[in-house]
Amino acid sequence: MAMLEVENVHVYYGNIHALKGVSLTVEEGEIVTLIGANGAGKSTTLFTISGVHKPREGTVRLEGEDLISYPAHQIVAKGVCQVPEGRRIFTRLTVQENLEMGAFTRTNRADIRQDLERVFSLFPRLKERRSQVGGTLSGGEQQMLSTARAMMSRPRLLLLDEPSMGLAPMLVESIFATIQEINREGTTILLVEQNAQMALQVAHRGYVLETGAIALSDSAANLRRNEMVQKVYLGIV
Repeated sequence: MAMLEVENVHVYYGNIHALKGVSLTVEEGEIVTLIGANGAGKSTTLFTISGVHKPREGTVRLEGEDLISYPAHQIVAKGVCQVPEGRRIFTRLTVQENLEMGAFTRTNRADIRQDLERVFSLFPRLKERRSQVGGTLSGGEQQMLSTARAMMSRPRLLLLDEPSMGLAPMLVESIFATIQEINREGTTILLVEQNAQMALQVAHRGYVLETGAIALSDSAANLRRNEMVQKVYLGIV
């Protein structure tokens, strides 16, 4: 049984058919990437898994349990947490307060303190700025904070939406190295990323989403060698 199973999911925005029978799986311990053009439905897929959008048809299961009937905050409590596109940190709260907000479903203060030190070891820059207001951080630091905030919920499945967006190349390398480290420490990851080259370097498997439907799925290595993927998403002619 896969950790995450999305089966024949259809999502609408009014009369717009955004997801047209999307099916995918993520096995425990994997990094799986979902690539595609702007407007293909990648973020909609993540929002459906995390309970923000409800499908008109289809199922989303976490280790066999159907998540469709649960509100988003209960899905977080079950171990699925999303890092949204655009970071969406609490700009008027400090770094530490943002991180504590990430643990809102938890009650064991000792465990929360332990995880706070864990994310500070993953993101030393945040430890230096723990008392700084979030809105004054750089774009890269805000991305670190958004990811670290999600890690404070102790997710078993982390949904990452465009973690490299707007970042300088050096910071992109750093963010993806951290994604791999989070995965090595035991967190399963579903990654949406416009930078297909980087996504396919860190992922084990991948799916290509086109206009709301899965067009292709394979190992990341095979997708990197696929002629269509090279031409359309990797810029290789």
